[in-house]
Amino acid sequence: MADIGFDGRVAIVTGAGGGLGREHALLLASRGARVVVNDVGGSVSGEGGDAGPAQRVVDEINAAGGEAVPDTNSVATPDGGAAIVANALEHFGQVDIVVNNAGILRDKSFQNMSPDMLEAVLDVHLKGAFYVSRPAWVHMRERSYGRIVNTSSNSGILGNFGQSNYGAAKMGLVGLTRVLAVEGAKHNIKVNAIAPVALTRMTEEILGSMGEKIKPGLVSPVVAYLAHEDCPVTGEVYSAAGGRIARFFVGLTPGYYNPSLTVEDVRDHFAEIRAEDGYIVPASNSDEISLLLKQLR
Repeated sequence: MADIGFDGRVAIVTGAGGGLGREHALLLASRGARVVVNDVGGSVSGEGGDAGPAQRVVDEINAAGGEAVPDTNSVATPDGGAAIVANALEHFGQVDIVVNNAGILRDKSFQNMSPDMLEAVLDVHLKGAFYVSRPAWVHMRERSYGRIVNTSSNSGILGNFGQSNYGAAKMGLVGLTRVLAVEGAKHNIKVNAIAPVALTRMTEEILGSMGEKIKPGLVSPVVAYLAHEDCPVTGEVYSAAGGRIARFFVGLTPGYYNPSLTVEDVRDHFAEIRAEDGYIVPASNSDEISLLLKQLR
């Protein structure tokens, strides 16, 4: 089969000055995409700014024969998101791919989590994906083509101590992914998400020596495939770590039905309610409603 290429495509990769984003940008560019390398160049917690990281990745791409431009706008504001997309349109005339990768960490136990720590993380991860994808979406709809890859996390899907802000943002991205997949279907816009585990400056203290086996470059092939025109799925979430790819999904058990339900019924049938045998994987809320209607009949 032919190699997967991105000739004629334009990609925006946020948070692409290092770590996962850098690897995504380099891989897409090596396969022919023209890339907007976005990164504010701030700290892990989101403070400060430096044009150097984005420019260095652009220099790498251009030196290798690719084509890229830097962008240092913040994803955390509507104006910043619009400016990133405008940069792509100004230099390349189109936007085909958005990889929402920008992120920060402000970890604390829930007891010590402050509103500003919550807001800062939501602004970058969840709102940031919205602020960049929304102006790109308008352009994608006009051209009846688009691919968006969001970056979720097992901290959101499964939970992790000290990351209530991060986990909420990352699970919020799953919801955003699912909704945009539904809305984009008739416009040939496919939206998927990854939940990566990789050695970056955000995870180096957690992963330690194991990090050598889960390099960020091993996540990027998944991103590239989900961003390609041949990608057959939308609205899905993939775990990616160290060369292993797996799918996360939402399952719905058959449950228990009683038209005269009482609190005691819930107690007495709780094991049946939780039993996983015969679960389904609904593709949309209509799938759940269909199952419910069958039971109600």
